[in-house]
Amino acid sequence: MSKRIVVTGANGQLGSEIRELSSYFPDDVFTFITRQDLDLSDASAIQVWFENKDFDVIINCAAYTAVDKAETEVDLATAINATAVKILAQIAKQKAISLLHISTDYVFAGDSCAPYRETDATNPQGVYGQSKLDGELAMLAINPDRSVIIRTSWVYSRFGNNFVKTMIRLGKERKELNVIYDQVGTPTSAKDLALVLLMIIQSPQLEAQQGTEIFHYSNEGVCSWYDFAIAIFKAAPIRCKVNPIETKDYPTPAKRPHYSLLNKAKIKNTFNLSIPYWRDSLPECLEHIKYSKGDDL
Repeated sequence: MSKRIVVTGANGQLGSEIRELSSYFPDDVFTFITRQDLDLSDASAIQVWFENKDFDVIINCAAYTAVDKAETEVDLATAINATAVKILAQIAKQKAISLLHISTDYVFAGDSCAPYRETDATNPQGVYGQSKLDGELAMLAINPDRSVIIRTSWVYSRFGNNFVKTMIRLGKERKELNVIYDQVGTPTSAKDLALVLLMIIQSPQLEAQQGTEIFHYSNEGVCSWYDFAIAIFKAAPIRCKVNPIETKDYPTPAKRPHYSLLNKAKIKNTFNLSIPYWRDSLPECLEHIKYSKGDDL
């Protein structure tokens, strides 16, 4: 059955990947909205924009993701990551439609020794993580049917700004780089995540779901940022020496989780997913970047 799908954050990493994949779902009607179309920091504007429009699904890819700037831009981070999510959840509830919302591993403290499950206690260590958790809690309180919160980690894409593109740029500019080795997690291809979102929308499991569920999704495997950088340069290929450093040697305004592994058993079992290994997804992204205008490796 065809669905009318609206995607916020259409120019971001995930929104751009959904746009690219949308042609594979010709029966569905997609509406992509950017920051210029709708300012999600403006609560009243959200209400007005959705007031006389009919959709079956909202995919909220928009977020305030400047982790360090969030420490001083608290109100803006909260407006986009919490208040806007609350309003979108109210709209979904009122119109009896699905809301798929993207959250983050930053809702956890990052001090675990086993991959985080959806039911594990949250304990964000900074404004960004707290604002994302506040958005989750608001959505769960409103609890629209056939809706999901997907926590993910270390997202990268050929689109937008991310670690992969930063490493490629710096690797071409410098002979060596210092990269943190004592923070571990899993890189997540935005394309892989986008495809999962589009598959979930079509699934009978979602159609039968009551209320809102939390799921974890990242690619399979584990690495440090240092390991990730080494893999990027090897696959690119780029000749640049990478030096492993500790978190304390690269201080930032916001505290990063030392441990970001997410247990994905629930999403795999619920939607019968097979999740790609992160090293297998990376080369495709690099190939796209290689042939993108202005990004030749």
